[in-house]
Amino acid sequence: MANSVVSLVSIALLFLTTTQGKTNFHGIPSSVTDHDFHVDGICETAVKTKGYQCEEHKVETDDGYILSLQRLPAGRSGHKADKPPVLLQHGLFCDALSWLINPPDEALGFILADYGYDVWISNTRGTKYSRSHRSLSPNDAAFWNWSWDELASYDLPAFVKYVHNNTAQKIHYVGHSLGTLMAFTAFSRGQVLDRLRSAALLSPIAHMRQVNSPIARVFADTFLAEHLNFIGIHEFIPNGEMIPSVVAKTLDLVMSREGSTRLVEGICKILRIDCSKPLAYFTGPNCCLNSTLLNSLLDHGLQSTATKNLIHLGQMIRTGNIAKYDYGNFLKNTENYGQPLPPPYDFTAIPKEFPLFLSYGGLDMLSEVNGVNLLLNDLKSHDANKLVVLLRKEYAHVDFFMATNVKQVLYDPIISFFEDN
Repeated sequence: MANSVVSLVSIALLFLTTTQGKTNFHGIPSSVTDHDFHVDGICETAVKTKGYQCEEHKVETDDGYILSLQRLPAGRSGHKADKPPVLLQHGLFCDALSWLINPPDEALGFILADYGYDVWISNTRGTKYSRSHRSLSPNDAAFWNWSWDELASYDLPAFVKYVHNNTAQKIHYVGHSLGTLMAFTAFSRGQVLDRLRSAALLSPIAHMRQVNSPIARVFADTFLAEHLNFIGIHEFIPNGEMIPSVVAKTLDLVMSREGSTRLVEGICKILRIDCSKPLAYFTGPNCCLNSTLLNSLLDHGLQSTATKNLIHLGQMIRTGNIAKYDYGNFLKNTENYGQPLPPPYDFTAIPKEFPLFLSYGGLDMLSEVNGVNLLLNDLKSHDANKLVVLLRKEYAHVDFFMATNVKQVLYDPIISFFEDN
């Protein structure tokens, strides 16, 4: 019973970041916005409303998922792209809107289109506009039987192949957070590289034992995702809708908003976390966010992921290993991998001549500096003229796609990197 209580307490703590009102999420009161994200899709609601052309595309993975892509084929002037395609890949709990939420002169998707790049923005399986499959429904447990390994093995290759086939050009890739882990994994296996020109990887995720996010560490150390999976929750919905009545009954509580508020406030006191600013305790203290735009992103909704994906990430945090999913016993691992332990990934195998741009933040609690240093050690044999490393000491995790100064300090250097490659 004690372990169940710890796990359920952890659920309440995590949900504090998404269900206790937007004022509590980032410590700044909500304000009315003019964004209305709805079923019409990202093109209609987030791109065309700002004066840009936009196309909706669908791509099917080899394992049957039907994924959404948005394409910006021209800048605001209407001039058709005359530079190579760029594929933008979001991170965990996000979708394509990450690259479009800021004003056009601060959002990477619009900036690249205005610079003449052919911009493609992907949405991985499970997110709002990528919830279809050739034979499965999101209501099926099997629909959620995946982790970041499948995102690297199936989603990323499908996106890259589709863009390459539609443009007949090699692609620049930009990934944030989980989008970098997908890339490192694919690159280390020699996937997709023949269709890419370069990759810019922001808030890189690789060596996760160094993660110092209190919320992420509690999530991993209490085996929260494993507990959710055990009680049959295979889709992790980070919006407070996923706690079934059985969870409330286990705690003998009615999880009303008032009850859950009192519970998480008590938890925050125990863990010495400021309940008014939980985002900082998850991602690190972001320096430069616009509160209205952050509220717009939250109005759109944090995106679902597979509980199995969170189990896999928790394994990385606890062990420090970069490896395939660990099924937890030798027999299941042997059945899936032909060996008792999950095969590791070797990021030193990333071709040293492939152009890489890495940027990380000094205050990022998820892409933590010491972990990034281990990654840079993996890349120590990389050709010096093919590796650009940029540390933004003032940045935390969300700043890399939402900071108000991100164009000058990050996106301009990325564009220069693209022009050199």
